[in-house]
Amino acid sequence: MTFSSFIKAASIALVCGTFTTGTFAAEAIVGTWKRDNGTLIKYSGSGKTFCGTVLNGKFKGKSIGCMSGKNGKYRGKVNVLDEGKTYRGKASVSGNTLKLAGCVAAGLICKSANLKRQ
Repeated sequence: MTFSSFIKAASIALVCGTFTTGTFAAEAIVGTWKRDNGTLIKYSGSGKTFCGTVLNGKFKGKSIGCMSGKNGKYRGKVNVLDEGKTYRGKASVSGNTLKLAGCVAAGLICKSANLKRQ
């Protein structure tokens, strides 16, 4: 292989790697999730902050709060829209399941729900 062929091959590999890395670089929480009751929630964001928005139903367009974190573990606020209250929140992603919890008493008492990736 000549030097110019090597440079050309390396450049192509670098460009391809850049595009595929971007696909896998998104945080696990980013995407659309479905609650058991059929409500769809979309988490989006960049950097370390990811916010959830209701996509359908009675609370369509409302925020359910924002989370910060990485590698499938997040903390922040959870808005329980039907109660009109905001709680400390935490979320974790495992495979296609998002466990979302709102907590009181410094995180000692939590109510959680599992959502499925859509």
